Amino acid sequence: MAPRYTKLVESLPSTVPFVGPETQERAKGSGFAARLGANENVFGPSPKAIAAMQDSVPDVWMYGDPESHDLKQALAAFHGIPPENIVVGAGIDGLLGYLCRMLVGEGTPVVTSLGAYPTFNFHVAGYGGALHTMPYVDDAEDPLALLDKANEVDAALIYFANPDNPMGTWHGAETVQDMIDNVVADTVLCLDEAYVEFAPSGTAPALDVENPNVIRMRTFSKGYGMAGARVGYAIGHVGLIDAFNKVRNHFEMNRASQAGALAALGDQQYLAQTLADVTDAKARIGKIVAQYGFTPIPSATNFVTIDCGHDGDYARSLAAALIARNIFVRMPFVAPQDRCIRVSAGRPQDIDLFEVALPLALEALK
Repeated sequence: MAPRYTKLVESLPSTVPFVGPETQERAKGSGFAARLGANENVFGPSPKAIAAMQDSVPDVWMYGDPESHDLKQALAAFHGIPPENIVVGAGIDGLLGYLCRMLVGEGTPVVTSLGAYPTFNFHVAGYGGALHTMPYVDDAEDPLALLDKANEVDAALIYFANPDNPMGTWHGAETVQDMIDNVVADTVLCLDEAYVEFAPSGTAPALDVENPNVIRMRTFSKGYGMAGARVGYAIGHVGLIDAFNKVRNHFEMNRASQAGALAALGDQQYLAQTLADVTDAKARIGKIVAQYGFTPIPSATNFVTIDCGHDGDYARSLAAALIARNIFVRMPFVAPQDRCIRVSAGRPQDIDLFEVALPLALEALK
């Protein structure tokens, strides 16, 4: 006797998009000295957000507000849009799952970049979609190629991250707006802007909630330093937002996360300090790796992707050597971007440890 799994579930491998650092720590029997692989914001959340979450703990016996009303009102005021154009969910990952549930079924064509954020691909596979990928050009996603492929296969959904993960590259607002303007009438463009707070001015085009073909994803995980709280939100046409309400778990948000995000949004001064700290950390990482002939790729995120100048096997060996020395890093999965490793912007003490470990790791590869 066995459960009556669907044919789709039976056909899928038991995999996850990423192997978490905790899993790796358990496997090697020791903790990481510097956690620089998951693009977490190690500078952490605003003290005001921490205090708000602590104050909310006695009320944890209650479900979170299923509408995230106070947070939505604050986000609407912050962005200058109606609250009806916002949906709050358990991080961008959770919202991507709902978006795929809304738009993707068996065989539905979906377009993304080859080597882009793998969690999106995981959701597409989970609903039986047919994923079509386009290669990066000069280590950046190619908006025109994504549009052309979407038109060729009649895609229901396009995924495009700006700034990009895993490379940290970005396109300016004019290029992104041109992409938005050329999406065909029955295709949805998912514009993942998880790292937008770190990006230069002029990266994100103006919000247009009247466009029914675009959904903009934002998060409190990166700039606001609240990855573990799982708070993301999407901005879009009221029709798209209403569709989320048909399929989302209305009680997935906990009260502490809602309170923390609200307080974090209200502390833009702390966010500005975090952005400055990240900028300093990225500059220092770039100087360190340049000493060994590596090239840091310009980044609009909170990480630095480092071109090691060799093939993917070399980069994988270097990443493994750093992990063996208790420095958690990751790397792109797909060639030719897998010639790189990726290091998150850390605190000065984290970068100190990376600086010591890197030459030891390189010596081990000889």
